[in-house]
Amino acid sequence: MASRLNPYISFTGTAKQALDFYQEVFGGSPEINTFAQFDQAPPGYEDKIMHGMLETPAGFTLMVSDNPPGMEHTVGNNISISLSGDDDTELRGYWDKLAARGTVSVPLEMQMWGDVFGMCTDEFGINWMVNIAGQPS
Repeated sequence: MASRLNPYISFTGTAKQALDFYQEVFGGSPEINTFAQFDQAPPGYEDKIMHGMLETPAGFTLMVSDNPPGMEHTVGNNISISLSGDDDTELRGYWDKLAARGTVSVPLEMQMWGDVFGMCTDEFGINWMVNIAGQPS
């Protein structure tokens, strides 16, 4: 899979409604994973979106999630840029450069869903997420 770059927007409990709206606007079929599917549901968040993705017929990709309680959410600052794919060397190279003079909020390491993932803010204040897909078994 080639690496992709796309927006990733966070919400405070309305990610499903937003994803449904964007589907109406752009078409496509959303993929949704809830907090409960990963046994990570804070109380009342069982059906909230831990990760959602909409791929459209025009080739657009939009990702969304609901922030869990206690995680800061400021409209306008609730968007990150996501880099994802399965080329470990390429994506780690991007990560190293983005994080070098920035701030790492989630180290680039293996996650419960089987991928290597990290989050950082670059030196210009832009939020980045890097996800390196796990190898199929």
